[in-house]
Amino acid sequence: MSLVRDLADQIVAAHQHDDLCIAIPQFSITSPPPKIDNEHAADHYELAGTLAAITMGFIEQDAKVLGKAWSRMVHQDGRFDPKKWPSRPEYFDLLPWTRDMNSNAFAPCPKHLGLYAVMPDADWVKRMVEAEVPTVQLRFKSDLHDASELQKQIAQSVQAVAGSKTLLFINDFWREAIEAGAYGVHLGQEDLDLADLEAIRSAGLRLGLSTHGYAEMVCADRYCPSYIAMGAVFPTQLKKMPTAPQGLGRLYQYTKLMNHYPLVAIGGIDESSIHAVAQSGVGSVAVVRAISGSSDPKAVVKRLQELMKT
Repeated sequence: MSLVRDLADQIVAAHQHDDLCIAIPQFSITSPPPKIDNEHAADHYELAGTLAAITMGFIEQDAKVLGKAWSRMVHQDGRFDPKKWPSRPEYFDLLPWTRDMNSNAFAPCPKHLGLYAVMPDADWVKRMVEAEVPTVQLRFKSDLHDASELQKQIAQSVQAVAGSKTLLFINDFWREAIEAGAYGVHLGQEDLDLADLEAIRSAGLRLGLSTHGYAEMVCADRYCPSYIAMGAVFPTQLKKMPTAPQGLGRLYQYTKLMNHYPLVAIGGIDESSIHAVAQSGVGSVAVVRAISGSSDPKAVVKRLQELMKT
């Protein structure tokens, strides 16, 4: 294990200033550290990559994926270079041309979805259309459970974007989105087993999937969605996240890996950070409170779009 730990220490030392590390939670008897499977690992490099990832604060599922990627990268390169970082699709068993070859791929959407406003109701969707926001997601507040009101809001949102250049995605409510003729739906990975993906695909709706790290990105790729959302980039109070904020360093690496997809960065992004986020290579940046919490949303939209271009 000393060789593995030495290799892992080299990886950590080479990347400790790359904004890839996040604080590791305190472990206890009731919350033990992740186990490293040294029986099924291909080699020392996989173990070292996994151990390094855990040390850098990656969750267990992501650490395992990274371990395998490190092993593949070392064997393809023919040598171990701790200064590199796995960023090629083949290191993660991803195929950059999957969407083009897969007949079950969801309908494509623009590579650059631009400013992506996540709004709570149809009135806000209408305001975003008037502000010429290129992409809008209707995401209801969690306390809205009235079925007739849901259908009404979705139908009004679809009507609001009709004849405009604004693309409308409906969060979660895929049945209602199909019935109303929305452009697309957005799902979390926890929704994949519950949603009728074939019905969404057959209806021609675009599908956006949320991801929160390497393991979920690899999983999302199997479904060939229309776009992949990556986050949360920064802390957010709007939704309980399954992982800690990923930060810019990780976002930049995720973008390198998944650039064969339209990509959306999301989570705690505002005027102070949107430029740096856009520079990662994502074709879209999702914003929530920076718009809905403003006294002049139209001016904020214009400002955010300017910052994305610079």
